[in-house]
Amino acid sequence: MVAVGGIVIGYAGITIVVAAGVGALVARTPASLAALTIAGGLYLLWLGVRTFLRPAGHGPAEGATARTDRATLVKGIGVSGLNPKGLLVFLAVLPQFATPHGTWPLAVQLGVLGLVFTLTCAAFYLGMGSLAHRILDGRPSVARVVSRFSGAAMIVLGVLLLAEHLFT
Repeated sequence: MVAVGGIVIGYAGITIVVAAGVGALVARTPASLAALTIAGGLYLLWLGVRTFLRPAGHGPAEGATARTDRATLVKGIGVSGLNPKGLLVFLAVLPQFATPHGTWPLAVQLGVLGLVFTLTCAAFYLGMGSLAHRILDGRPSVARVVSRFSGAAMIVLGVLLLAEHLFT
């Protein structure tokens, strides 16, 4: 619940930033979008390597201290707030569904679209987390395999983001 709360706060933050006009500014400035993409790719690489090298079992490892709710919330905010995929959804996809001269101001339209996206993510991640908890509870070896696979996937995505941007 706490991790999903962090993810929702991160996406809500992106919604506010994009609706306030920063999205249009970033979209008009290719260098800033490039910098965000590179930062996002590097962040995914960092998370992926950490996850792959230190896969988590279910629950805290023996002798390790449990992560505090605050640390979990902050990590959730960072994961969604710095997620290049999420940012690109807000910058590239949502504006296609807004009408610049519609009944509602553009900022309100983008805010509502961002809210719908954020609530959809919350429902998905709550369901996925509940399912993962049921499947992985008491199966630390399976949890480690899933963590390593997730880490490898983040590494691949980070490399692809960087390669696509740097070599095109």
